[in-house]
Amino acid sequence: MSIRNYRPYTPSRRNMTNSTFEEVTKRAPEKNLTVSLSKSGGRNNTGKITTRHIGGGHKRKYRLIDFKRNKDGIVAKIVAIEYDPNRNANIALAVYADGEKRYVLAAKDMAVGTEIISGEATDVKVGNAMLLVNIPEGTLIHNIELAPGKGGQMCRAAGTSAQILGKEGKYVILRLQSGEVRKVLGACRATIGSVGNEEFNLINLGKAGKNRWKGMRPTVRGSVMNPNDHPHGGGEGKSPVGRDAPRTPWGKRALGVKTRKQKKSSTRLIVRRRNGK
Repeated sequence: MSIRNYRPYTPSRRNMTNSTFEEVTKRAPEKNLTVSLSKSGGRNNTGKITTRHIGGGHKRKYRLIDFKRNKDGIVAKIVAIEYDPNRNANIALAVYADGEKRYVLAAKDMAVGTEIISGEATDVKVGNAMLLVNIPEGTLIHNIELAPGKGGQMCRAAGTSAQILGKEGKYVILRLQSGEVRKVLGACRATIGSVGNEEFNLINLGKAGKNRWKGMRPTVRGSVMNPNDHPHGGGEGKSPVGRDAPRTPWGKRALGVKTRKQKKSSTRLIVRRRNGK
């Protein structure tokens, strides 16, 4: 993927960049692989806002992605690379030898005509899915399961991957891009290669309206609110926080506080935290 710059005929165009979508070969999605998405506006079933800054946005259909990759022993051919409005990675339309169609995450260097296959042990080739225990050390992988048969949960965003460092009993040791080193059951599946569209993080939105297209509403600073709306609010002119530390709208400390649960069961599987401790 390459990045496109614009001629600055308006102030918002001056710094705006976008993808050229060179890899995309098909515009309209497969109808039988899409479902409708309803908008919540960040509200729960009682109408109360539980997640702020959500609302509006462009209409879109959800593409059903095959994260489980459990159709074993049948070769599939990539017939199209498509844009997905629900994620920053592209998706690939795979047609299996028996005629079934499924969407998979488009890996780096995956193109139309690429053949992929799933199984407990397959060739170590980009796009193939297999058990972690059967993947050689040093291999880059993505779409990694955390529980056998649940489907990939890690390394699904554009440009992400993990590397296999070794094997220890029934576990495989992975190094994630955050620097975290953790164990995952060898019976879990993963896909060979890294996710494509790796230059996504270089795109500059250029204007606030592009965030509104995504369904993101503005974030207002607490310091310009009233005291009854935010702990930082009130005072004359530009006032300081007025507390021992920055706070959330609900009064909890906002900076430097660890939010991970102390007794989370997966903590024992983390060999080295991403902060190096």
